[in-house]
Amino acid sequence: MLTELHENVLLKIYGIIRNSGENICWGLTGSTSFALQGVDVEPHDIDIQTDGASAYILGRLLAEYEVQPVMFCGNAKIRSHFGKYLIDGMEVEIMGDIQKSAGDHWEDIVPLESILDYISWHDVSIPVLKLSYEAEAYEKLGRIAKAKMLRDYLN
Repeated sequence: MLTELHENVLLKIYGIIRNSGENICWGLTGSTSFALQGVDVEPHDIDIQTDGASAYILGRLLAEYEVQPVMFCGNAKIRSHFGKYLIDGMEVEIMGDIQKSAGDHWEDIVPLESILDYISWHDVSIPVLKLSYEAEAYEKLGRIAKAKMLRDYLN
């Protein structure tokens, strides 16, 4: 379940995107997405997955809240165009064109449109990553407990 702060910040982000006139491909991921889809989790931040170009557009739109500008970065397991923002005290992360390591190479970027579902919430349609995709992604990252939680919910 989302707190009032989560709801207010999510509606603010939705409004900024909708009113921008920009063509932004985005979807919620992580605990806020899980909660919106009915998983019993307590979200602490808002994670937004985008394509690479949309990460920089969204970063520009959220510039007044910027903690870390969108830039390409990562570690041995995952990399993306990543930025961090603080909106009304809520941490918001943007991740564009996420790639996961497959050991000796990087996996192809998954087209975001292919892994999105839409949740009707507060009279708006919020894009979220499919839970089945999320479970698979967490398994690849070695986060087995979170993957199991999602698989148990789906079953």
